[in-house]
Amino acid sequence: MSKKIIYTLLLLLLVVTWVWAAIEPVHPDDWLLENILVFIVVPLLLLWSRSFEFSILSYALITLFLVLHLIGSHYTYAEVPWGVTLGEWWGTDRNMYDRFVHFLFGLLFIYPIREISVRIAKNRGFWGYFVPFMIVSALAGFYEVIEWSTAVLVDPEAGTAFLGTQGDIWDAQKDMLIAMVGAIITLTLVMIFNMIFDKGFFKEFRESFHLPKDDRPLGEVKVEELWER
Repeated sequence: MSKKIIYTLLLLLLVVTWVWAAIEPVHPDDWLLENILVFIVVPLLLLWSRSFEFSILSYALITLFLVLHLIGSHYTYAEVPWGVTLGEWWGTDRNMYDRFVHFLFGLLFIYPIREISVRIAKNRGFWGYFVPFMIVSALAGFYEVIEWSTAVLVDPEAGTAFLGTQGDIWDAQKDMLIAMVGAIITLTLVMIFNMIFDKGFFKEFRESFHLPKDDRPLGEVKVEELWER
């Protein structure tokens, strides 16, 4: 199957899910708020694909996350039916769909972010794992700030549905933690894969801590160089 066909199928899956989610959502105002993420991410990916093409795996992981996000937008995260079942598995009355998707954000998005980090920023060895992890952690925290800001600025009822805290005062911190856990799991699997199949893995990992011979400190040294120019 060609890449073009796979990309078309992924986009079709996303469009079909979006149409389904847009039909009589449980909380229309919350549906609109949740879809801001989709309205931003999807066009950016389509435009960026002209200059930067992700791997098929990255596109599939991003699509899967957005599909699950759209399901949450249809019901609101606190009312997704099988989120109750997840809660029962964990021995809690809380609808766990919200936690589940935050976990999947770290689990699924870390790979595309690592691809950007390695291919564009040229991060290698240790930094090829650490930098993507820090980016995902920062994004998880930034999203919680967006949720809080939205809840303050928009209609209180829609804001409450958007937050989906379900009475947990530590909801934001737990969401960030579970995203980090998901990211660590994926990075660990990628690292193990590279350990097994990449003969230069350990050498590259060690060398990533070494500075090139022509390296010079920044800070005041850089300022002095610029001043002299």
